[in-house]
Amino acid sequence: MADLESQIRELWERRDTLGPADTDAVETVHAAIDLLDRGEVRVAELGADGQPVVHEWLKLAILLLFRVSGLETSEAGPFEYHDRLPLKRDYAASGVRVVPGASARWGSHLEPGVILMPSYVNIGARVGSGTMVDTWATVASCAQIGRNTHLSGGVGIGGVLEPPQAAPVFVGDDCYIGSRCIVAEGARVGDGVVLGAGAILTGTIPVIDAETGEELSRGVVPSWCVAVSATRPRAYPGGEFGLPCVLVIKRTEPGKRHDKSGLNDILRQHGSAL
Repeated sequence: MADLESQIRELWERRDTLGPADTDAVETVHAAIDLLDRGEVRVAELGADGQPVVHEWLKLAILLLFRVSGLETSEAGPFEYHDRLPLKRDYAASGVRVVPGASARWGSHLEPGVILMPSYVNIGARVGSGTMVDTWATVASCAQIGRNTHLSGGVGIGGVLEPPQAAPVFVGDDCYIGSRCIVAEGARVGDGVVLGAGAILTGTIPVIDAETGEELSRGVVPSWCVAVSATRPRAYPGGEFGLPCVLVIKRTEPGKRHDKSGLNDILRQHGSAL
């Protein structure tokens, strides 16, 4: 592995000279992408202190893949594609259910038990077992999605490839991300979080405790809570305006399975929904 990393870094230093005809470079880059595809490595993970650890060389491998790949036409059923990267294959052998209209790029990893409704998973992303990526949801490049999580219809999980050291989005285990939520720019959602429909969470969005008014973080929703989209006032020369924030309205019992009807009642009290 260390040898492959050093080869990728060496190729990166001369990336401007590379192309599809460089067969040795293609072989090296493909070896790294195959590791990502099989789930033997991952672009990023959370360290013991809960902070992201980015394996930069794998990001470099993904960026190099675009340089050493030519455009090719491929077909899947009645659909035609013209792209530099192929789609994943052999879902049945991987134990993954994929509904027509869904696609995932080679170099993403889907653990057994993942369900893809008509949706999209980009290269470098990882989706944990038992997770559903619902209709028109997207998991962009390098995002890390936990196990037994539900990304509801239209959820947008943002991606990041450059700069290579930038941390991707993390969504924990046992989460419910409500319809049309956007989680982007390296934001993190802890385990067991319920995020109400339409919430926007980026790395700079304040996360506030509704009970105390305390700002808990920027861009990080703590584990085992229910959170909703909200605004907080800010004065400008032209007047006072509401800027977006995420409001933690309830703490939940760690490890306890969410009761959907109970969650709906909680969210309705605050003008939100799943």
